[in-house]
Amino acid sequence: MSPENGTPRGLVLPRSLLDTDLYKLTMQQAVMQHYPDVQCSYRFTHRDRVKGRHFSRAVFDAFQESVKHFGDLALTPEERSWLAKTCPYFTPEYLEYLSTYRFKPEQVKLTFVPLTPSGEEGDIEMEAVGLWSEAIFWEVPLMATLSEIYFQLEEKDWNEDGQAEQASEKTKKLLSAGCLISEFGTRRRRSFYIQDLVVQQMARVQAEHTGSGKFLGTSNVYLAMKHTTTPVGTIAHEWFMGVAALTGYDNVNGRAMDLWEQVYGKSLLIALTDTFSTKAFFKDFVEDTERAKRWTGLRQDSGDPHAFAPLAKAAYESLGIDVHEKLIIYSDSLTVEKALKLKEQCNGIGFIASFGIGTHLTNDYVKASDPSEKSKALNMVIKLASVNGKPCVKISDDLLKNTGDMETVNMVKDLHGLPKA
Repeated sequence: MSPENGTPRGLVLPRSLLDTDLYKLTMQQAVMQHYPDVQCSYRFTHRDRVKGRHFSRAVFDAFQESVKHFGDLALTPEERSWLAKTCPYFTPEYLEYLSTYRFKPEQVKLTFVPLTPSGEEGDIEMEAVGLWSEAIFWEVPLMATLSEIYFQLEEKDWNEDGQAEQASEKTKKLLSAGCLISEFGTRRRRSFYIQDLVVQQMARVQAEHTGSGKFLGTSNVYLAMKHTTTPVGTIAHEWFMGVAALTGYDNVNGRAMDLWEQVYGKSLLIALTDTFSTKAFFKDFVEDTERAKRWTGLRQDSGDPHAFAPLAKAAYESLGIDVHEKLIIYSDSLTVEKALKLKEQCNGIGFIASFGIGTHLTNDYVKASDPSEKSKALNMVIKLASVNGKPCVKISDDLLKNTGDMETVNMVKDLHGLPKA
């Protein structure tokens, strides 16, 4: 099914195979080159469940029915040509594979766990299992689809009033301050419509802007193509998680970066620093000066963002590297206000700062019945759970907020001298 053909009535589907984040494609190509036969599993976590926020059976049924139709999606010839031109780091072999790629709905196991006597309210359990090179594509569209269905059927006290103006004003404020910004809001968007609208507004503001600030593009590949902007993104945590489970946790950050370079050469060299804590990352990072010089910069995605640039400066300067040549991308729960403060800090330290802003752009709503109260986005993730039967873990810089098998988590914490719960 091409994006022009529309969505079957009553279903919520991605608008295209490319209605996903760029790093799913870049990591898929890297997995195909290094780990083509590895089996894996991904697992869903709904963090709001502890706050009493659950799903109706109607949401589950609509979600389950929609997932059955993901296999209808296919790359169009126009999309393939655009990718070849826009993303020269994709090989002809990978683009040929992507042209034949189809979602396999049988890889996704969905379970509704009733929590009320009527059975009409409960939790959703979700797991995707298959070849890593195939199952890697499920995470983003599953989350985006579930979010859209939830806000269609469950939490309906909101409307689209003022969304275009809101996106425009946020973009103007950031660009006027000289910020480099990207739209990162696919996974937890309220709907495809709003993400489409946000990217449209950001591109429009950029076209009218004359200062140093710049809208760099969107992580959503389909919307980048639609709005003639740049698809942006490099690596997610799962690359480091999978490489660690398969090859060991000692010096894994450096090893994962080396494997990535073997695929992409001088392209897409932004290192994600917090998979096993920034402390563990910088320990590996400073062991190879030439690699640190080659990589364009770092992405900060958890912990205290204001503590990050000083740590990064110390690491670079210990290697004799001028921080004025390096980029930090901030991407953790950013708002306009947070981005402006971090921009000011980086100006003082010397880093080039860039900001990947997601939920604050594509799921920032108030309740229609009471505009003083937020209509909050779902707090959910889908993480790589295992590769070849080995558990995968993520520790991050919120050191007591861990993902995955606790025995492995504690082993990694012991290795790096990190505090345990």
